[in-house]
Amino acid sequence: MPVVPDEKFVSWFRSVAPYFHSFRGCTFVVAFGGELVDEGQFVALAHDLNLLHSAGIRLVLVHGSRPQIEAQLKQRNATSNYHRGLRITDPVALDCVKEAVGLLRVEIDALLSLGLPNTPMAGAAINTVSGNFITAQPLGVHDGVDYQHTGTVRKVDAQAIIGCLDANNIVIISPIGYSPTGEVFNLSMEDVAVATAAALKAHKLIFFADDMVRDAEGNPAPELTAAEAERLLQTSEKLTADARLYLAHAVEAVRAGVPRAHVINRNTDGALLIELFTHEGSGCMITADKLERIRPATIEDVGGVLQLIEPMEAEGILVRRSRELLEQEIGRFTVLEHDKRIVGCAALYPFPKERAGELACLAIRPEYQRLGHGEKLMQTIERQAREQGLEKLFLLTTRASHWFIERGYKEGSVDILPEEKRALYNWQRRSKVLVKSLR
Repeated sequence: MPVVPDEKFVSWFRSVAPYFHSFRGCTFVVAFGGELVDEGQFVALAHDLNLLHSAGIRLVLVHGSRPQIEAQLKQRNATSNYHRGLRITDPVALDCVKEAVGLLRVEIDALLSLGLPNTPMAGAAINTVSGNFITAQPLGVHDGVDYQHTGTVRKVDAQAIIGCLDANNIVIISPIGYSPTGEVFNLSMEDVAVATAAALKAHKLIFFADDMVRDAEGNPAPELTAAEAERLLQTSEKLTADARLYLAHAVEAVRAGVPRAHVINRNTDGALLIELFTHEGSGCMITADKLERIRPATIEDVGGVLQLIEPMEAEGILVRRSRELLEQEIGRFTVLEHDKRIVGCAALYPFPKERAGELACLAIRPEYQRLGHGEKLMQTIERQAREQGLEKLFLLTTRASHWFIERGYKEGSVDILPEEKRALYNWQRRSKVLVKSLR
């Protein structure tokens, strides 16, 4: 007997296809602390990175090394000195930094080279490169404290990194920088990641934290604008120190021109894939502006609108529209867009003679329902109707009469419809007629 494919798997696989098309050729900077390697979580991440690389995504990995440096200092019976969260890198600490970063770099290379059978990396052929991509300068003296060999990023050699990416390599950048005079500086992984993402004009910067970004009530915050994130940093007591650190740098990256910055939980298996390839995500995405907007539909939106309304047409909730008819009438539609994806639509059909308009084809994707999107589209159509001098708005519905009644619509008879619309009324559907005065 033929094997019947799992419908959920097929549906999921088809749903992620647009992301693969969208991400192919894009540059992602993925930044993680040394804890992720130290706690044994990098093997799973390596599998996910391999998948992204295979999908044509250009990857730059920026790693931290704090726990590895601490281990080196402990072996030498040396103490760690910090000021305002930054390590004071004396000569002993600098030797430990070099040792720790070198060992960690080799370990990351080894884990990315895994090609064992029956694993996600079976048959993978990943090439990794690193180099002196970061020019640094000394951090100097602050509050009377000399940071010695701790530095800041002065310049990122973006062209050299791009050349490595063009050769289909994964680029690995360690938190070390070099001065033109040959000095070595210990750098903050977060600063290196932000500077690298900005210099490369990367499409995304992704940080791994020890917890989700949470709002003031302690609930996960899936999306924030940079301004909202800044307010959260000032007011919330629900952020871990780790999440707070990465959220602040994510805001910095967005302010520097990176379109999307993400903070995800390193303790969630597959968090990177969930964040990138599902609508719900697994962490927090920070953007310069709101991802959601309502705008007039264009001819390029016909496919997206059809994809949205076809399931509702199949259930009999909406009247069927052919592609040809939709192409002719697309100018009457308004769409709700989330991150450049159509998630809702509605249409206004005016009847100027009767000073009336029809609210039609109000549809919202299931995963975006109960979030107020339908009401926003309804209010947009009502505003458009008023601007056209219409005095009332009517609609036909078989399933959602209560929803509209709760928002000011009243049930009426077929006789209240404009003559042209009344002649087309389908008595077999027995749709309810609802009307609302706009005066």
